[in-house]
Amino acid sequence: QVQLVESGGGLVQAGGSLRLSCAASGRTFTNYYMGWFRQAPGKEREFVAAISWSGTSIYSAGSVKGRFTISRDNAENTVYLQMNSLKPDDTAVYYCAIRTGSYTYTDIRGYDYWGQGTQVTVSS
Repeated sequence: QVQLVESGGGLVQAGGSLRLSCAASGRTFTNYYMGWFRQAPGKEREFVAAISWSGTSIYSAGSVKGRFTISRDNAENTVYLQMNSLKPDDTAVYYCAIRTGSYTYTDIRGYDYWGQGTQVTVSS
């Protein structure tokens, strides 16, 4: 059984930083992309960033480019999201996911395994 467990969320002031972690267990995810999505109250879940197995291919949403960095440690089956220069608009529940489908990297339909989410709140 696949499990994804996010951690690292919390309350931070605008301009601050947080580092999210997502630990995967239950099977080997060789050659799979992993991604981060977020969902703000009343809004649809949206793509944040994705990273290939090797870490050489990275995709980021325009709204977080230059501020958020995705990375992974395959030995630990963990993916990270370093979030700097946080803004109140970044407030959301952040989810990690594993992409096993053939949709584009930004398309939520391509991700079949999801964590429970971690809350990030940025105060102004």
